[in-house]
Formats: sequence, C-alpha cells, structure tokens
Amino acid sequence: MRFRIVLILVLLLGLVGLIHATPAAAVQYGQPDGYGHPYVGLVVFYDAQKVPLWRCTGSLVSPTVLLTAGHCAGFDPELGFAPSFAQVWFDPGPIALDPNWRPGMSCDGAFTGYPCAGGFWGTPRAHPGWTGYLTIPNTHDIGVVTFAAPLPAEATRGQYGKVAPMGYLDRLATRRGLQNVEFTVVGYGLQLVKPVLIGVRERYVGTVSLVNLRSALTDGYNLHYSNSPGKGVGPGGTCFGDSGGPVLHQTEHGEKVIVGVNSFVLNANCKGAGFAYRTDIGDSLSFLASFGVTP
Repeated sequence: MRFRIVLILVLLLGLVGLIHATPAAAVQYGQPDGYGHPYVGLVVFYDAQKVPLWRCTGSLVSPTVLLTAGHCAGFDPELGFAPSFAQVWFDPGPIALDPNWRPGMSCDGAFTGYPCAGGFWGTPRAHPGWTGYLTIPNTHDIGVVTFAAPLPAEATRGQYGKVAPMGYLDRLATRRGLQNVEFTVVGYGLQLVKPVLIGVRERYVGTVSLVNLRSALTDGYNLHYSNSPGKGVGPGGTCFGDSGGPVLHQTEHGEKVIVGVNSFVLNANCKGAGFAYRTDIGDSLSFLASFGVTP
C-alpha cells in the first residue's frame, strides 16, 4: 500500500522547461501579491556547471538564510545528485527572461537576466534526513539556501519571514477545532497544467483551508490543506513551482507566521489535496536552529 501511495504523490517542484511557459496566474485562483510578502522569492537551482535544473519558491527568514523545501535543495534520485548552486529573485514580477538563454545552457556566460543573472547566489542545503524520496509520513522535506554575506535589507524591504514556534498548529487546532482555519499561500508556481501548461515568474497569493493535521499521510509531520476552487474557503491552491513557498497563518495579534513549506499534491493536475511540511515541529526547528534561525 505504501508503494501505491508514493506513486500518486507529486512534488510541487518546477522543471526548468517550465521557465518558458506562457505568462498567466501562479498560486492557483489567487491574486498578484505585489509587495504584500516581499521576503518570498523565486529560486532557481543549478548543477555544478550552473545549468538550471528547476525552480521553486522560498522565504528569507534571516539575512543569510532562505527557507524552502528539501526536494528543491537536496538530492534528486533521477539525476543522481543534488543541486550545487541556487539563485533567488525577490522581484514581485513578472521577472523578464534573458533573451539569450536557452534550456540546457550554463549560466556561466554573458547573461544579464533570469534564470542566470539579477538575483542573489547562494548554497542549497537539504535536511540531512531527506533521501530524495517521499517516505510517508515523515519526508524531512525542508531545506534552506544560505548566503555567504547578509543580503541587503532593501532586497525584501527590510522584511523577513517568521517561523511559527513548536506545536503552533496543534494548539491552533485544539483551540479552534478543524473548522474555518485559514492559511495564506504565496508562490511563483504554475496556474494550469491541463490542457496546457500556464505559469509565470510572478509572486501570487491565495487562501487555503485546513483539512487535516493527522492521518496516514500526515501523522503530525505534514499539513493537509484545500487545493481546489470552490472547496474549503477558496480562492487558493498550489502547483508546480510553489514548492518551498510559505504556508502562513495570522496570529491573534495580527502577525503572520510560517507554519509549513509547500511540499506535494495528490494529483498531477494540481487539484484536490495539497500538503506542506510543517515548520512548527522539532524535526524542522532543530534543522533551522543549526543555521541560526529560531521562532
């Protein structure tokens, strides 16, 4: 049964071929974010020769650390290696493509735009428990991009994402039950998969609702949220390229905290069930603490 479940899990990672997709919406059924979440960036990962591999989303949680998904920053079993470099853009977009770049080309050249230039270069690092496979229920699907020097504050308008404290979601569910709990999702991913691929390099924001915190697929490690129009509270949902993007909840004091990073969906068309890897659990918090990031 576990083998069959793994087969239908689809990581929200964006393949490099999607970089040339036709511009449209990103976070499904959402709206352009503008500067609503300036610390959320578009991340491209590269091999050792700086050839772009895929794109994801991430949140700058300190001047030198960007939070993202483990499957974005870590080992890929199909390739047989992990990405060596990462570059992040915080422009709300649409981010213009470099007209001289083509898929498969190394970024070690005279490029001036995306996906080769214009962002901040860093080093991807996945959770040590990430193996390249979604081992249900605990995937360890969390990672970071670290920067050798602090990024300039103006890159994110002086704002940083804040990680929720230990057990935040458990206390929330206990206090409010599982009804009417809403989250904000932010990302640069695709809007549509079928009948055609449609996506952008633009930051979008949407709303999803809590479905489950504990099941055979979550078991306390993952957050299950709504991912279809007209379901839950809508509008909102995640798709390919939104991997690693933040799932945010607004506290009673009006502060938004990151409770998870977008991880996978149960449908290749980005409909139905969406899952994030929780950041408010010991597995995530101890990993982030090793890079100096605390709630």
